[in-house]
Parts: sequence; structure tokens; C-alpha cells
Amino acid sequence: MIASALQRFAHAVTRPAAAKVVAAVALGGCTVGPDFVPPDPPKDKTYLSSSMVEETVAAKDVLGGEAQRFVTDLDIPEQWWRVYQSKPLNDLIDRSLKANPDIQSAIQSLKAAQETAKAQRATLFPVVSVSGSGTQNQQSSALSPTPASGSTLFGLFTGLLNVSYTLDLWGGTRRAAESLDAQAEAQCFLLEATYLTLSSNVVVTAVTEASLRGQIAATERTVEIQRQTLGLLQRRLAIGQAAVADVATQQAALAQSEATLPPLRNQLSQQRHLLAQLTGRTTAHVPAETFDLESLTLPQDLPVSLPSRMVEQRPDVRSAEANVHAAAAGVGVATANMLPQVTLGLSFGSTATDLAWLFSPDLGATFVGGVTSATQTLLDGGALSAKRRAAVAAWEQAKAQYRSTVLTAFRNVADSLRTVENDAVSLKAAADAERAAKLSLDIIRRRMAAGDAGILDILNAELTYQSAAMALVQARAARYSDTAALFQALGGGWWNRDGAGNLNPAQRASCRPPANPPKPQPWPDTAPKAASASNVDGRHT
Repeated sequence: MIASALQRFAHAVTRPAAAKVVAAVALGGCTVGPDFVPPDPPKDKTYLSSSMVEETVAAKDVLGGEAQRFVTDLDIPEQWWRVYQSKPLNDLIDRSLKANPDIQSAIQSLKAAQETAKAQRATLFPVVSVSGSGTQNQQSSALSPTPASGSTLFGLFTGLLNVSYTLDLWGGTRRAAESLDAQAEAQCFLLEATYLTLSSNVVVTAVTEASLRGQIAATERTVEIQRQTLGLLQRRLAIGQAAVADVATQQAALAQSEATLPPLRNQLSQQRHLLAQLTGRTTAHVPAETFDLESLTLPQDLPVSLPSRMVEQRPDVRSAEANVHAAAAGVGVATANMLPQVTLGLSFGSTATDLAWLFSPDLGATFVGGVTSATQTLLDGGALSAKRRAAVAAWEQAKAQYRSTVLTAFRNVADSLRTVENDAVSLKAAADAERAAKLSLDIIRRRMAAGDAGILDILNAELTYQSAAMALVQARAARYSDTAALFQALGGGWWNRDGAGNLNPAQRASCRPPANPPKPQPWPDTAPKAASASNVDGRHT
């Protein structure tokens, strides 16, 4: 019966009516509003006002003291954190990308944006609906019976097939779909930014944990040295060669050093709890992986993407660009709403006293109706004009936000480059200071054992060594974490992701990759390797 009704409906649409529909659709080629043009890439060729070194200084005989080379337009691997060659770090990030709730939230936001865009694109097609009604009626015998059968008790069933189509004469519907597609793309890049931020946070947290373990070890070494000095003073006091005040002074210094350990251990616990959170677990289930600086490899080749490439790689910049696109399309929507709106409607139906006859081909009670409506707002108090001005202002705002995002990206890269350069200088100075402080402390301890140095000499030497040892650990850790900041500032390598490298292929979004990406250059072996042997001072043995 339904097939028969559709055939009769198709026959009801006359050729002149079909021609009018085709002509109306042809008019839909007009699209008002600005066409989006991607912003021009930055003309700057560098990030810094002064020249940048090609290679950082090296700190000899210190783990993490290798020189780092800046390689222009070196492409970034999709899993950039593997340059640290740490299997525990790789495993931790893999779990984080799968289980972190921020990732899951961003994925669902992307799906919602994509489905909303699909729903808007569906409005470009006619809407076909079916409706029906049925009533049971009884008519007074004093009146003429309504049905042909002469019965005063009868049913009345009606079926309708309705088609409606709003002509997109001015492209407002297409502009709305364009805007929502751009918003979905912006959300896609926000997801990529979430992946990048999460992986960077895991790396920095792991490096911070390693730094704290190194600082605790350095403090414990100082405490052990102070205990040995205290034991020496107590033995000299027993034979009358030291004063009680000297022993008390050393005891106070020892207690002060011991008092610095609980805060360091507390900070270490906080980093462990943060790692649990980043991996999507409660603090009752901290990761089994632990980190120290000796287990990480400092990458020696660092990428420096050209500024024009960097804005193509940064997810936040690409998201801001997509927002400009969405806002530009919004101006078209607001413009189209000010123009006449035309809607076509066509209905086919039949009425019968029996449900089985409703779509019978022999039924005579059939009707076809067509409606064409046009609406043009004449007076609305300026509402449509105000909405268009608001859309233009939102477009200008999006462009300003894009420029701000680009400026922030430039600053991030410039800061990272200078920081990496200065970290190497700081590490070399810290290593020299620690070496000299250790030598001075050893000399003072020997002099004190020979009775040739006083309590103030040993206290100053111990304090200087403790400060130098802590500064060395912190300087080493800064090189690892600031290197991660450079990879993050340049975009993280998401455009090099392929199916084999996806952690969640079904969930990963496919954003538009940078135009004309640089040719990948061979990276050093990024496979995890065993930690280098080192002594307690953090130097190669």
C-alpha cells in the first residue's frame, strides 16, 4: 500500500512543478557573506631578535651535560617523548593517553560537534514525513448518512505524505553547516592540544620526580657527611681537643639539614599522586614506574620549525584559525536571515472508511496539495541588523584572538629556545661549582681531622657543598623538562601520526595536517636503553 501511495505521489508532481523546483535549487548557488581565507603565515624567519646559537655548551663528565644542536625545520616524531629513551616513561604516557578522563571528555566534545554539523547539513535536503489519523463516528439516522454504504456508524481514516523544503536561496543553510564544520575542526584541534598537554605534563612530572629523588639523595649525602663530622668532634671532645660549643654548632647544622628532607619527600609524594591522576587512577594506585635522572637520555638534536611552519603545527593556533572560519560563516548566516525565505510544501493523502482501503489504487478520495510560501521581515525593531553587526563583531573578535594565539606561540618558542640555550650554561656552571665545593669540603675535612681547621670552616664548606649539589641536580632536571617544553611549543608531531602508531585508532581525530609538511629527517635511535652507570655525584664513571 505504501509503495502504491508513493507511485501516485510521484505522478502527482507535474513536470512544471518539477521544473520550478530545479530552478529554485539552481538559485541556491548564491551564498552571501564573506568567504573564509586562511590567514597569511608570518613573514618572520626567526623567533629571536638576536642570533641563536647552533649548539649549546657542554658540561663534561656530567650526565645530561651533552651539547644540544638546533636543527632548522627538523620534523617532529608523532610520539616525541620517545626521544628520552625511557621505557617506563613510554608506558606511563601510553596508559595516560588511554585512561585520562580529560582525553575522554575532549573526544566526546568532538563527537558532539561532528554530529551537530551532520544535523545541520541534513537541513539541505527535503523533509518527508508521514502522518495519519483515525476516528469512529456515529451519525443520527435523521440525517443523510455520510458513507456510501448508508451506515450511520462508520470509521474515518486519513493518511498524509508531506514533503517540505526550504530553499537555500542565499546560502544561509550552507553557511550554518560551514560554521558548524569549522567548529568541529576547532574541537578536533583542541583534542590534539589535550593529547599534547597531557603527554607534556607526564614528562615534566616524571622529570620533577627524578629531580626530587636527586635532591633527596644529595641532601642525604650532606647529612651523612655532617654526621661523620659530628662523630669526629665528639671524639675530639672526649679527649679535650674540642669545645662543647663546636659540637653543639655541628649538631644544629645536622638538624637543619635533616629538617629539609621531609618537605622534599612530601613534594615527591605529591608528584607520585599527580602521576596517578594523569594516568586516570586514584592516589591509592600510584604508578609502579619510578624515575631518576640517570634513566633518561637527553636528546641532542632539537627541532626548530620555521615560524610559517610552526603556526601550521600548533593545535591551539589551528583551533583559533578554525574559530575564525566559523565566525566568518556566521556573518553569512546573519546576512541570509535578512533576505526573503522561501519554503516549498507538497502533500499527498487519502481518506477511507476502512483502514485497508486507505492506500488502495481504486480509492477515489485522494487529494494532492502544494504550498509555496515566502517570508520577508519588514519591521523588527532592527533585530536582524543588530544580529548581523554582532556576527561581524564576533568575526573580528575571532581574528584578534587568532593573532593573540600566534603571538603567544611565538613567545613560547622563543622562550623555550633561550631557556634551552641558557640551561646548558647553567648546568656547566653548576657542575663546576659542585666540583669545586666537593674538593673544598674534602680538603677542610682532612684539615679538621689534623686539627688545622675550625668549626666555622667545616660549616661553611658543608653548606656550600650542599647548595652546589642541589643546584646541580636542579640544573640537570631543567634541561630535560625545558626540552619537553620546546617540543610542546612546536606542536608535538601530531601530523606524523599513522594507523600503526595510534594508541587509540578508533578514537583519534583526523585533523587537517600542515600544508607541505617538511620531509622527515632521521632521528637518533629512540628505543629505550638501560641507564648509564654513574656515581653518586651524577657523573659518568
